[in-house]
Amino acid sequence: MTLASGTGEFGHLLAGHRVAAGLTQEDLAATAGVSLRALGDMERGRTRGPQRRTVRALAAALGLDGAQSAALEGAAQSGRPRGVRQVPPQGQAVGPVVPPAAPAGAGPEPAARSAPEPAAPPAPEPAAPPAPDAAAEPAPPGTPPGALALPRDLADFTAREQALAELAALTADEHPAHPRVVLISGQPGLGKTAFALHAAHALAPAFPDGQLSLDLGGMAATPLAAREALGQVLRALGVADGAVPAGTEERAGLFRALVRDRRLVLVLDNAADEAQVRPLLPGSGPAVTIVTSRHALPGLEAVHRLRLDVLSPAEASALLARIAGPERVEAAPDAAAELARLCGYLPLALRIAGQRLVARPQQPVAQLARQLAAEENRLDLLETGDLAVRPAFELSYRRLPEQSRLVLRRCALTAGADFTASVLARYAGLSAARTELVLEQLVDAGLVQPAAPERYRLHDLVRLYAGERLTVDETAEAVAEARTRAGSWLLREAAAHGLRFDPDHTAAEGAAAAGADSVPLTEAARWLEEEHPEWLAALYRAQREGRHREVIDTAEAMHWFSDRLVSWDLWGEVFQLSVDAARASGDRQAEAVHVNYLAWTYVTCLHRYRRGIELAGEGLALARGLGDHEQQGWALTYLGTGLRHLQRYQEAGESYQRAAEAFAEVDNRAAMIGRLVTLRGAATCLRHLGRAEEAQDSRRRALARALELVERWSSPLMHLMAAVTAHELGQDRAALKRWPAAEKAYRQALVHYEAIGRPDSMTKTLTELGTALIEQGRADEAREILTEALTDLSADGRRGRSPVQGLSD
Repeated sequence: MTLASGTGEFGHLLAGHRVAAGLTQEDLAATAGVSLRALGDMERGRTRGPQRRTVRALAAALGLDGAQSAALEGAAQSGRPRGVRQVPPQGQAVGPVVPPAAPAGAGPEPAARSAPEPAAPPAPEPAAPPAPDAAAEPAPPGTPPGALALPRDLADFTAREQALAELAALTADEHPAHPRVVLISGQPGLGKTAFALHAAHALAPAFPDGQLSLDLGGMAATPLAAREALGQVLRALGVADGAVPAGTEERAGLFRALVRDRRLVLVLDNAADEAQVRPLLPGSGPAVTIVTSRHALPGLEAVHRLRLDVLSPAEASALLARIAGPERVEAAPDAAAELARLCGYLPLALRIAGQRLVARPQQPVAQLARQLAAEENRLDLLETGDLAVRPAFELSYRRLPEQSRLVLRRCALTAGADFTASVLARYAGLSAARTELVLEQLVDAGLVQPAAPERYRLHDLVRLYAGERLTVDETAEAVAEARTRAGSWLLREAAAHGLRFDPDHTAAEGAAAAGADSVPLTEAARWLEEEHPEWLAALYRAQREGRHREVIDTAEAMHWFSDRLVSWDLWGEVFQLSVDAARASGDRQAEAVHVNYLAWTYVTCLHRYRRGIELAGEGLALARGLGDHEQQGWALTYLGTGLRHLQRYQEAGESYQRAAEAFAEVDNRAAMIGRLVTLRGAATCLRHLGRAEEAQDSRRRALARALELVERWSSPLMHLMAAVTAHELGQDRAALKRWPAAEKAYRQALVHYEAIGRPDSMTKTLTELGTALIEQGRADEAREILTEALTDLSADGRRGRSPVQGLSD
């Protein structure tokens, strides 16, 4: 009897006995303890001969006598496959090859039906691994099988709509060309497991052959081996203990054969590495595998990567509301928003905060937010029951190599929201190249996040944890040494980049003075902007530690650069620090200079004109005491600018005149620039006094001087002076309603602005040029110009700038 006829006979006998007993398939399946699907496959002849214990369970449920039971067992035995011998290549031993058990619904293997026995000495025939035990077949649709059944879904699962939609779209194809494998990675606490289980529950109706979930123990001291994981999955799929192959490869082969025609979802949670996961991935078929890991598993091929991030503020508040109750959150929306922010919008932290509120029904949301605001207590408070944030980070930290732990700890020393490997290398005491490599490894481990090209960041709670480890794992001396080393380097770099904008230094002189390579101006400006949290923090540390000369020299090196970014409030901090350092060191000359810088800041950047006037008076008194005409000129210039903004134009004009007289006593480039600034300021006062023709004549002389400076020293500062002066000439002509002439002046200003890389003050010129075009009836051209201005203004807003320029004051 062939295998096919054996299985057909068994199915026929079984169906006949069931009908004779008056039982439905549902009745027999329930009584015998087999799945309805497995019973249906047996009766249709689609299952190889079932195992003896399954047949005996069926016979007992049908009430068969001894002869009937024996006949049913005989029919089943005749359908079970036997081993097939193959002739090996010469020199290899002869051994049995066992065909894998076919999945439910597959016919018998062709080799088992037709391969002839080779003419070789007979070998003992092995017991073929039987088909999955019918009594342990996957449960009917909707009923997860065995020990790997999905844990319950979270009733308050919130957000992740886009990720869920992406996953649903990926799994929509019923006959995919390749198996669907989705990798969900990210830092601890993102809710990767909750997302995977929620997704598996959501997919269940479309995958009726079952949903399995297996924790791979990736963060354990000894993660689950692939061989053991395969054994658990095979048993959950219905393979009897005795039929599970011994080796990993054999188990993987049997697993792939079993699932290739099944529509099931397999969740592999908490994966350790690629080697653990690969054997558990189907080779073909409609199954969906969802892998979660804190690691990016970059070596895992042909997978769809779904990287979760923290929740948005609105999603975080919604999650708190679902956990703690909407009425509680709606009663204190601001406190709830602050609570979500302090949790870093991290789902685990939010869940803990929500559960704390549930356990304390009388506690106001604002009270918990106030408690979490203390950074030293935050990780302690983010713990309730068996939920805690700190252990989640601890698991990942303890698995890192020592150098990676060091780099992660030293990340806590950085001052900005993000940082570069080059800056962090100074804190870590490593090369920039080595630091970058370790940071990339920490990104793969889910503890560091890429922020922008070549920049990295830590989640707020990870930063707190790294700071804790810094205190516990390192000495205070080592941390202080790292801060000092990095701080000194940062101040040297800030000075070197700032000197690139000083008209009294050539690029080579500035680079040599700071021991740094010459860099393009755009790169110097970019570095100073992006790294300002780092060098500003270093400036504060130097002041606290009494390194006053470093503070003075750094501020001095950057004072011309400050004219490019006048909207920065931080110039008030920088120059207040340098004034304090000058006073602490008893350097009266430096004090006069930096009090003037501070006066400029209050007048131009902070728009606190009265305080700026007071400081200019202090600077003037200091400069007179020193007999310093140049600093007297600058003090009188800032005094005039403050008065002008207070609309005291007559007094302002007089102050500008006195400043010009002071600058006339000095013969250097700074004094030449000062004379130009005072001439411009006086012309602006004339315009506001209704003397626009005189203002225009003075401004023409000022523009001629500015163009001479550009001709002599083609530096960014000189182009900036020419641009601002041409812009002001356009304003003078606009006041006289001479629109074509105003347009010409504005366009001349734009040429010089373009020469220095479109500083923020260019936006104001574009806007006024648009007005001049409208006044001439050229609306289409004006629309283009104003759109360009709006684009620049939006970009400046993202960078934290405003369309104002210090040298225009």
